[in-house]
Amino acid sequence: MIENMKILGFNFSKLNIEKYKESLNNLQIKNEVDILEVSEVKQDFFKTEEEMIGVKFMYNVIYSPDIAKVQTEGNMLIALDYKTAREILKDWKKKSLPEEFRIAMINIIFRKAGLKALELEDQMNLPLHMQMPSLRKKEEK
Repeated sequence: MIENMKILGFNFSKLNIEKYKESLNNLQIKNEVDILEVSEVKQDFFKTEEEMIGVKFMYNVIYSPDIAKVQTEGNMLIALDYKTAREILKDWKKKSLPEEFRIAMINIIFRKAGLKALELEDQMNLPLHMQMPSLRKKEEK
């Protein structure tokens, strides 16, 4: 993770789940994740020397063929040192991001939005898109 990066906020702006049919024949589950926008955040509510960056994201779980879809979108507020923040914002103007920052953001999105997707999937009786740990009886020899 990028040195001295702080996550100051994480919230969802969209949570949607739709189940199109009950049949799970030929089920394939695919994740989609994307960073939609990176922007400078001007603020007066935090007293800090760091720069604030807003990150808008989406995370979807697609159940194919046309079985169900989980859609999430949200925002993160990140605090970074001035130099790193400027580099990220400059790269974003070219629609790219430093790899270390992009990986850190994607991992946070997977963790936070993935947990929310699991909750929604469970409520709609869909197979979970991530395998959960489970106990099994020991096989006798």
